This record gives sequence, structure tokens and C-alpha cells, in this order.
Amino acid sequence: MKRPNEILLEEEAMTTMVELTGVFEGIASMRIAQIKNQVMQATKFFDDLWAIYSQLRVDSQFRFGRSQSDGEIINKELYIIITAEGGFSGDIDQRLIQTMLKSYDKEKNDIIVIGHHGAIQLAQRGVSFKKYFKLPVKDQNINVTPIIKEVQKYRNTSVFYQEYVSLLVQEVRRIELSTAVQEQGAVSDKASEVISETNYIFEPSTYAVVDHLERSMLQIAVSQLILDSKLAQYASRFRAMSASHQRSDEAKADLHLRYNRARRSVKDERLKEIINGMRKARGVAL
Repeated sequence: MKRPNEILLEEEAMTTMVELTGVFEGIASMRIAQIKNQVMQATKFFDDLWAIYSQLRVDSQFRFGRSQSDGEIINKELYIIITAEGGFSGDIDQRLIQTMLKSYDKEKNDIIVIGHHGAIQLAQRGVSFKKYFKLPVKDQNINVTPIIKEVQKYRNTSVFYQEYVSLLVQEVRRIELSTAVQEQGAVSDKASEVISETNYIFEPSTYAVVDHLERSMLQIAVSQLILDSKLAQYASRFRAMSASHQRSDEAKADLHLRYNRARRSVKDERLKEIINGMRKARGVAL
């Protein structure tokens, strides 16, 4: 049986674990609230852009802002996977990569990774990727221009990301990037003012303005998918830290109980020794 002092040291270490998991749980909860607010602000800005864009485009075809470009389009589908930067997001990154690999064909797809954890996971599986970007640390003014430039080179792009459903539920999603833009535009409000070439002057041309709007909406869509993934990651981290906090708290209570039992056992042993000593002393006296 362990000595009381040894158990006390274990209890103190577990107390530190309880405090740390509680802090990480609180940070994750705070970050969830911040990102939710940022997503709402980005959605409002997207709605304003879509109201203008929907009146200027000549058809329903989304051209990724490259209608005026002379560059050759790569006849492949680009896969973008958005994962965590570190390894504290539970198993959702593994599930995301497994989902992506089910449809992945190196002859038909190229991969761009956002998040260091995803790059490590792919490297461990021997899957090569074209480029890797760090997951943005900040939640505002995310620079996704380098990603958009890569998207414009490909015939089509699909994004694999983590969707926040609730604090306890996070799911892996796949969506075509052009579909993501058009679906978000479909729920936005229409402009009350008619915008056309008859009442506005577009420089250098209407097509150039449309391209700029498409690129801007792509940037917002990718930024929001990144924020949605970060939201799911923080929710997954909150769930993991909450479970760890509960287990460490239970372990601390168990150690405290064992400590009290060990102390009582030591006291009982000493009491027995005293009683036996007194008995022997009385026997000698007699």
C-alpha cells in the first residue's frame, strides 16, 4: 500500500490537472462565442456583395473570378482540407481525412492542406499534397488570397471541413466551393435598388467588376469555411477538455479518499503498536 505522502503528491498533481483542463475548457468556450460573432458579421457583408453581383452577371454560371483571365485551367478537381493547427481537436481531423481519401484519386485530384495537423496526418499515410497553409491564428481579416489564386487555376474545387452543429456534435462536410457561394447567395436578401449599366458606371468594365465580386465572395466563403472549421475544432476541444476535467476531478476525489484511508491505516497501525507495547509492559511488571 502506498504511503499517505505519496498519495498526497499524486492528489496535488491531479489538482493541477483539474485546474488546467478547467482553464482550457473556459478558453474554448470563449473562442466559440467570438467566432460565432465574426461569422455573423461576414455573412452580412457577403449579402451586400451578392445583391450587387446577382444583378450584374449575365447567367447563373459561377466563373471563380477568372472570366477575363487567359491562363490555362487545370483539368483536375482541387481538394482543400481544413484541419487543426495542433493535435488537441479530438479525432475529427482523422475522420475528415478518411472521408477525403475515399474519393481521392491522385490522377484526378490535387490537395491543398490548411492546418499543420492535417499535413502530418497525410504525410503519415504517404499521401502527397501540393501546398500547405497554416491555419490562421486570428479570426478577423483572414488573408485567403493565396488560396483563392490556387482555386482559380482549377476546373473545380471541393472543400472538406468540420461543421459546427452544436457544442457536442461536430461533423465532417464536403462542399463544392462554387456551390457554397451560390447557396449562401440564395438565402441573402435582394437589393432594393436596381444596379445596372444604365444607372452606374463600372470601371474598367462590367466583366472586371463581376470578376472582382466573384473573387471577393470566394474569399468570404473560404474564410467562413475556415471559421466554421475553427468553431468545430474549439467545440471538439471543449468537449475533450470537459471530459478530461470530469475524469481528473473524479480521480482527484478518489485519491483524496485513498489518502484519508492510508492516513487512517497508519494511525491504526500506530495505535496497535502502542496497545501491544502497553500489554507487554504490563506483562513485565507483573
